[in-house]
Amino acid sequence: MKQAKTASSKTGQPGFVRIISGQWRGRRLPVADVAGLRPTTDRVKETLFNWLMHDISDSAVLDCFSGSGSLGFEALSRYAGFVTLIEKDPAQARRLHALLATFQASQAEVIANDCLRYLAQPANRQYQIVLIDPPFRQNLALPCCQLLEQHGWLSDNALIYLETEKELPLSGVPANWKLLKEKVAGQLAYRLWLKST
Repeated sequence: MKQAKTASSKTGQPGFVRIISGQWRGRRLPVADVAGLRPTTDRVKETLFNWLMHDISDSAVLDCFSGSGSLGFEALSRYAGFVTLIEKDPAQARRLHALLATFQASQAEVIANDCLRYLAQPANRQYQIVLIDPPFRQNLALPCCQLLEQHGWLSDNALIYLETEKELPLSGVPANWKLLKEKVAGQLAYRLWLKST
């Protein structure tokens, strides 16, 4: 499958990622030229949503480190019940707000905040599916996993998708999470975990 076009650091021009299935199949999301913004490729995203195929509909979904919104909007396109997108870059958060309006997606919200700071507070909602795709090598992935568990953000039997640099040790993942799926593609590893009760 053709890899998603991403932002060009040479030209400063935005690229696009596309929604690959669901009600908005083929619609494109702009990708700004922002440091650390690394949208999930079509191939990886297709694998992820095949993993989630029987769980995404009507689920509450948390898209941590939302960036372009590629994962969160894919979930919405596939009829997620509600999606929260967390994005700390103010300009990118505004773009996500504008995209929600363009898509007339009322079953979603954008939290313009640092993800770890936001998750460090007591949960105001529980999620059945959590998508974690942070900038690589910034010590964000494992603290995010721990905060989700510590502050009650996960429903019983929640599914957690984690996309990281492949060399990241997994010793910091909560002990009650069970690894269901795992793949490596180039420099990244992506995994699906189940929160055990």
